[in-house]
Amino acid sequence: MPKVGIVMGSDSDLKVMSKAADMLDKLGIEYDMTIISAHREPDVFFKYAGSAEEKGYKVIIAGAGMAAHLPGMCAAIFPLPVIGVPMSGKNLDGQDALYSIVQMPPGIPVATVAIDGGMNAAILAARMLAVSDPELLDRLKAYTTEMKETVQGKDAKLQEIGHKAYMEQK
Repeated sequence: MPKVGIVMGSDSDLKVMSKAADMLDKLGIEYDMTIISAHREPDVFFKYAGSAEEKGYKVIIAGAGMAAHLPGMCAAIFPLPVIGVPMSGKNLDGQDALYSIVQMPPGIPVATVAIDGGMNAAILAARMLAVSDPELLDRLKAYTTEMKETVQGKDAKLQEIGHKAYMEQK
């Protein structure tokens, strides 16, 4: 049974939302991914959000650009956590989506990550799920160690060959 729903308003959001899916895969978390336009197919959207809990979703990651109503509408219907991912756009570089997602009315919270922050949305979803899943918590801790070791490896290489040679290799 899926644990996380990933929903986006357009296939143009797939590049960012795929990063969420990749991170959920890495952490061993089940998910479904779908494209639904809350404005162009409201009946499909209401069915999705209204049935998410019975599908076993514990968190929804909702990506949206421009007016960015998708995350807030998910939060209005789905009683569990919703994480909004504002998408960069052609007009305001995602600031319009960011403000739309974070400025929710009282009682309808949406956790919000950075513009195009699909990967962080997945990590935040994993942290929410790890509250009651010790094995997932261990996988998150291992990922944190992996990130630390990656940075330490880069620093060791920098110290070994110097900044000019390091930059030439990039």
